[in-house]
Amino acid sequence: MRKFLPILVVLLFPALFQAQTLISSTFLGTRTSTQLLAQFQIPFIQYGINYHRITYTTTGVQGQLDTVSGLVVLPTNPTKIYPTVVYQHGTSGNKLDVPSYNANNGGEGQLGWLMGGMGFVAVLPDYLGLGVSDGFHPYVHAATEASVAVDMLRALDTFAAQQNVLMNDQLFITGYSQGGHAGMALHREIETNLSGEFTVTAAAHLSGPYSIGEVMRDFILSDAVYFYPSYVPNTILSYQTVYGNLFNSVNDIFKPDYAGLVQQFYTNQITLTALNTQLINKLVANEGVCRPSAMFQDSILQNIITTPNHPFNLALKDNNVYDWAPQSPTRIFYCMADDQVPFENSVLTLDTMEALGAPLLDGADVNPAADHGECFTPALTQTLFFFLPFQQIGMVSGTTSPWQAGNLSIAPNPAAENLTLRDLQSDGMLSIVDVSGKMVFNQKLSAGDHVLNIGMLNDGLYLMRFEADGKVWSEKLVVRK
Repeated sequence: MRKFLPILVVLLFPALFQAQTLISSTFLGTRTSTQLLAQFQIPFIQYGINYHRITYTTTGVQGQLDTVSGLVVLPTNPTKIYPTVVYQHGTSGNKLDVPSYNANNGGEGQLGWLMGGMGFVAVLPDYLGLGVSDGFHPYVHAATEASVAVDMLRALDTFAAQQNVLMNDQLFITGYSQGGHAGMALHREIETNLSGEFTVTAAAHLSGPYSIGEVMRDFILSDAVYFYPSYVPNTILSYQTVYGNLFNSVNDIFKPDYAGLVQQFYTNQITLTALNTQLINKLVANEGVCRPSAMFQDSILQNIITTPNHPFNLALKDNNVYDWAPQSPTRIFYCMADDQVPFENSVLTLDTMEALGAPLLDGADVNPAADHGECFTPALTQTLFFFLPFQQIGMVSGTTSPWQAGNLSIAPNPAAENLTLRDLQSDGMLSIVDVSGKMVFNQKLSAGDHVLNIGMLNDGLYLMRFEADGKVWSEKLVVRK
């Protein structure tokens, strides 16, 4: 994953390397594997973790040097060499609603804990304009969503070395909601422009607004009822920050009842969460329903609808992230009943990428009845099961791998009807869990070898977990008949 240019290049062109400098790190906490298992109830967890906020330099929207933050979660076993996963987070309700600030408060940063416990070095950028970064957050701006993650990966090399943590070349990418868009932007940037520096092992993009310029545009400009109206001005203000040609005043875009609220948000007087609540109340009072298109000045709305090259439409299209063909194994997970990000984003993305020849692409509606919040758990579960067969955790040279730190010895794998477990050294409980997290087998086994009949299991991927003497061993099992 990490290839270093000759030192001569660094000396001759130092400006090229200013945008990935580690500035500082702050230790935030630690969790044992037992604590993580109790919290997440997911048998993949085998490692304790330490987690840190790092700050580092990146390039801002106008090319200026900026300082940003992010969360890094490190597994604590020093005998291992770990892969890296980037998780891009969803829409933030306020400036500190980001992984490196909300992990200890039950926020999305805790997903880094989960992934660290599974044996990944987890990297969770906070994005420009959030966390320690100044200025307005460039919401769903593909270029900077990608660049802050790329520069965090570069800064990670320095930080991991300081912490004596070794990483291999494997890189996994995922993210949910806005993070689905941001993860896709990062994936595209690496495969399109940075393939000599990074190689994506696998990526899963979850319920993201990949088609900003078509699906999201048409939905918002329609008469649709939508209870997340704040996303509209947040996007417009973001693109004004980036492109600078959308308006002179928010009053040019929004009717007076809404423009004042939008201006308060723009000047950091209210949070995005507060803006959303107040816009809903105004829209319902004025229109009887929460229809975001009613916020626009009538003339502006008509111009956007009828003028393909209107600056709004060009900015929206510039932030599409679906019209390319990923070459690495890629999954797109979504839910048809999503009430925040229409599922058509995912369907259009799958169709377009397939037509462009993406060789290792697949997607799934992981729960047709789930709304946006309910879709998260099954989408993340599918992602973890997708990543695990690719994951490789090495051993540091000169160390040994005792039985309690290794995997179950099973054969054959894939298996059809019967499965042999070898060398269980203590009596314990064996469980098998399917991709939904459901336990499909649970039985006490004695020390020694065992032959299990697994004919009742459907084809697919499972996790086997054996617990004995307070320790846990696991292995991935593929059933194929």
